[in-house]
Amino acid sequence: MELRQLEYFVAVAEEASFTRAAARLYVAQSGVSAQVRRLERELGHELLDRSGRTVRLTEVGAAVLGHARAVLDGVAAVRLVSDEFAALVRGRVSVGTVRSCPGLGTPGVLADFHQAHPAVEITLVEDDSDALLEGLHTGRLDVAVVALTATTPPDVELDVFVDEPLVVAVRPDDPLAGRRTVAIDALRDRPLISLPRGTGIRTCLDEACGAAGFEPRIALETGDPGVLAQLAARGLGPAVLPASLAAEHVGALEAIGFAPPGLRGRMAIAWRTAGPIGPAAKAFLRHARLTWADSTPRSGYAAD
Repeated sequence: MELRQLEYFVAVAEEASFTRAAARLYVAQSGVSAQVRRLERELGHELLDRSGRTVRLTEVGAAVLGHARAVLDGVAAVRLVSDEFAALVRGRVSVGTVRSCPGLGTPGVLADFHQAHPAVEITLVEDDSDALLEGLHTGRLDVAVVALTATTPPDVELDVFVDEPLVVAVRPDDPLAGRRTVAIDALRDRPLISLPRGTGIRTCLDEACGAAGFEPRIALETGDPGVLAQLAARGLGPAVLPASLAAEHVGALEAIGFAPPGLRGRMAIAWRTAGPIGPAAKAFLRHARLTWADSTPRSGYAAD
């Protein structure tokens, strides 16, 4: 049995005519008739009643037709998958990531994907989270690793892989040192050091201070969370940091929780849901989720 025989049989059944089926398939009518006859001989039953002005299905033919269509649909699905992988070989993917994120191992993630799909063109964009989310929204980016605030952005899907408390990090000789928790209002009149606007942690800080009725006094900004911790340890001012990052500087920094709790540092893989996503982007998304979301601990903030 050949796929061509099933294709010809289905065409004749749907057109109720060998002539119209041949025209639809762009082959000679004699070829269609011959292939259907071969199929009938192989099955041992007549599938088509040719006695009338139009061709009709026999009882056996009606039973076979659905299975023949299913086989042809399956072949079409196989070809579609093959075409997608052909596109993947020639495809491209735009990836965004927050700045200063050595803990994420982005070079290794990209290198492993490139090794698996060497012909895919990869574009890497580094920016703050707000800009990356906007890039997803406009379609400039396919996938991004971002820091999140309490508000889930529209038009993107998220896979959160880091979720941990934010703390106030201060030197041991700071007036706040020794406390287990502080209210956000304790930062009202303090010059703070912070990540710049557009980053997840800065947005959390701005929103929390705004809800308490004041705007934070930012004395110094840096785009690197690690540098921010070092500056706080040198006494330049309190810093709001992920708990895991503050814990890396035990002795030089004290981590004070917020009361009531609620400020959290969250990292997520984000991808756009508006519009189609190409095979290369789909493949990278699977790779990224396996690498980051399944291997990164839920605590262990690595970026801004």
